[in-house]
Amino acid sequence: MENRRHSKKKKQKTARVLYWSTVAFLVAVILTCAGLIGYKMLTDAADKSDLDDLAALKESASADVTRPPIPTGTQPTEPTEEAEPDEPTQPTEPPVLDNSILLEYQGLYNLNQDMVGWIEIPGTSINYPVVHTPDSPNFYLRRNFYKEKATCGTIYVREACDVNLPSDNVTVYGHNMRNGTMFADLHKYKDPAFWAANRYVYFDTLTEYHTYEIFAIFVTTADLTKGFTYHIYDTFATEADFNKYVSTCKNMDLYETGVKPVYGEKLLTLSTCDKTVDDGRLVVVARRVV
Repeated sequence: MENRRHSKKKKQKTARVLYWSTVAFLVAVILTCAGLIGYKMLTDAADKSDLDDLAALKESASADVTRPPIPTGTQPTEPTEEAEPDEPTQPTEPPVLDNSILLEYQGLYNLNQDMVGWIEIPGTSINYPVVHTPDSPNFYLRRNFYKEKATCGTIYVREACDVNLPSDNVTVYGHNMRNGTMFADLHKYKDPAFWAANRYVYFDTLTEYHTYEIFAIFVTTADLTKGFTYHIYDTFATEADFNKYVSTCKNMDLYETGVKPVYGEKLLTLSTCDKTVDDGRLVVVARRVV
């Protein structure tokens, strides 16, 4: 009887130890997760603050500058009935420094000489500097504009492209961040009504203003054996090559925009992640109109 009572107490003690060990483990897991979430929120807030500061620096230097207007004749042949974007006002002569860098980008360039331009899409949160490191292709994948480690990275140009020559097609990469920064807002273009009201992209070099009109939006995969390798098309040797690329983009288009580039027009390809397919990519392609 005594042995049985002792055995029962031992089992109860073991059960209590196991119970409290499990509770301690779960509490530790919860605290760790809470800490990671808190850290992520703090770093996201810091990254967003840095991006806002860069945009403010650019805006403060461009207060008296008006972008060149979008020329007539660039509307789709069958325009949608959705609201049209506001046309820019008549341009003023942009202030340019002796070294030809536009005044609004001089301060930013002084901070980072890897900067090659600025991208802004009215109607979205996309309003960021663009960098290029041909010799270190993915340097800014997880680094901010100040070259510090950052989950959001920086908007950057594919290594084989040249924004100044420029290449026939410039591919630009940006993360699809959960907090809505970087290229997350490109996903809004899955809605044709959103495209109708926001189809222009401002992508300036350090010395020139440029406006592009979006003509195709599609989803593919980064799996080279299955997806469309849109990112490798930097130059087009012939008109046939150009037309083939444009036709492929249009055939994959999520909806018809009524806009089709013609040979000789420069193209801009924006790329970000898409979770609707394995290793997916959302691609937004535009033609230069200014």
